[in-house]
This record gives sequence, C-alpha cells and structure tokens, in this order.
Amino acid sequence: MLDRRILLNGVKVHPFISGEELLAYAEKEKGILIAINAEKILHATEQTREIINRNIGYCDGMGAVMAMKKKGYKDVVKIPGCELWLKIIASLYQSNKSFYLVGGKQEVIEGTVNKLKNEFEGIQIVNYRNGYIQTEEEREALIEDVVKKKPDVVFVAMGSPKQELLMEEMLERHVAIYQGLGGSFDVYTGNVKRAPKWWVDHGLEWAYRLVKQPSRIKRQVYLVKFLLLVKLGRI
Repeated sequence: MLDRRILLNGVKVHPFISGEELLAYAEKEKGILIAINAEKILHATEQTREIINRNIGYCDGMGAVMAMKKKGYKDVVKIPGCELWLKIIASLYQSNKSFYLVGGKQEVIEGTVNKLKNEFEGIQIVNYRNGYIQTEEEREALIEDVVKKKPDVVFVAMGSPKQELLMEEMLERHVAIYQGLGGSFDVYTGNVKRAPKWWVDHGLEWAYRLVKQPSRIKRQVYLVKFLLLVKLGRI
C-alpha cells in the first residue's frame, strides 16, 4: 500500500481528513493508533520516532494539524484520542467485536468498564486490568491473556512511551486494533475534567488547560516555539 504519511521533524503522521477515514484504515490495516501533538513532534527522540513510525500516527493536537496544513494538507482534522476510542467502540460493539482494557488505578478501570457496559449495552469486554504492572511475570501474564482472549480491539492507558512499548509486544503475538489512551479513562469516569465543548470546538483546549493550571506555561512556550518553526517551514 502507498505510504501517504507526512514527515514532521522525522515523525510520520497520517493525513486523515475525518475520524471515519481513520476508523476504516484501522479496521483494514490493524496496528497501533498513536496520538500526535506538537509536543511529540518537537521533542521526538530516536526511540519515540521509531515507535511512531512503525505504527499509525494521527493528529491529536491543533499544532500537528497546523503543521500538516502548512505542508498543503488543508483537509486534515484534529482527532482527539479521548473521543476516538469511544467512536471505535460505538462503531464496532454491535458487530460482535470484543474489547480488552488496560490502564488506570483499579477503581478507575472498574468505573470505566461499568460505565461502558451501561452506555453500550451488550458490549463484549473480554477482560481488563489496572495499569500498575509491577513485574515481568505480570507483564507476560497480561500478554498471554490477550493472546488467549483474542480481542478485536485493545485499549492501553498508561502514558507514552510505556503504553506503546507494551502494545508492540502484544501486537507481535496477537493482531488487533490497538490504541494508546494516556489519561482517557480518568476523563471518561469524571476523575479528570476536560475543557468545555466551546473551547474544544474552537481549538482552544490548550488555553483552557493553561487557565486552569498556570504551571503548564512552560509547555505552552514550547507550543509557541513549535508554531514558529512551522511558520518558518522548519518542521
């Protein structure tokens, strides 16, 4: 298949024009979906570039979208990972597809599973566990369980690059759709509040976070640097 990915600071990102296009691609190709934002592009290391470039990177932040548009891909859209996983479930759960969830504290993963069962009646969750994997034995037991249960979709919420490295081990032994979710289970269960809809719709989620958490200012300085490099054509 023709590689349509766009290179941003050595990071290969797919120019998806809708969540539906991404879903169709993921169903066909399988593999690991990785959210890409300005921070991941700007601070990419050899390790993180290799992880992303082996898998399916998509624009999860406005910085990444702006960089793509600068390269001529005007129709590229932001696809928030914290929304994408729920769209994947909504699209597949009635088609006899099964799901496996990993991540968060025990009470968070249990709350996530309970809420999913209420919102998506009949959903097949073949198993789940928290994200605190302490030993190599626990890690191997988890991977073996995924191989045994053969889920169609696996969600791992442990933060990068830990979640991607774990998913790559799983993918080697069981082909499925995988998505790294960071803190999405906390958002879904209400333990962490996301920006209100107006801020999200206007691409200002970063600004809302800054207002609520001024200590993030250092991270926003990097965003300004990123946008300047985009404007100068250096990313």
